[in-house]
Amino acid sequence: MRKVIRKVFMVWDFDKEEAWLNEMAAKGLSLVSVGWCRYEFEDSAPGEYKIRLDFLKDYFKSAENEKYIAFLEETGAEQVGAWGGWVYFRKKAAEGDFQLFSDNDSRISYLTRIIRFIGALCGINVFAAVYNLSLFLMLHHNEANLIGLVNLLIAAVCAPGLLRNVRKRKKLRTEQQVFE
Repeated sequence: MRKVIRKVFMVWDFDKEEAWLNEMAAKGLSLVSVGWCRYEFEDSAPGEYKIRLDFLKDYFKSAENEKYIAFLEETGAEQVGAWGGWVYFRKKAAEGDFQLFSDNDSRISYLTRIIRFIGALCGINVFAAVYNLSLFLMLHHNEANLIGLVNLLIAAVCAPGLLRNVRKRKKLRTEQQVFE
């Protein structure tokens, strides 16, 4: 039987999203597709699958990403969905450990991709807020004021997630230097 659950995760909460998906798999609900705030599950044996997320380097359909996904599928992982640059994989737990990032360099690269995305989102909204609020001040367009305030709100919501991931990356870099 299939079950759809709608749940919101911010882009910077990818680790919480992955943990939740693995909790669902542990309960016997295996991820079969994803969409915007939408997760579709089917019944499976509890703990049958492990779920991993990755934020792709380039546009989803790039040749490099297709090779990467094909490589993962050769190891027994199955792509169950993709949304907004994120790709979702599952692998049977009986096949052993399932990690996408085997070293600090790959984890740092992963976090850097996410940081750049969140930073761009935050920066675009700050720029749009300044633009719209200046339109309001110069031309007294009430719509520009409202849009500018929404842009500022989006940037303010993104900033803590950006900083959290910058700290994670800094911690990994520090650990990497200690072991070198």
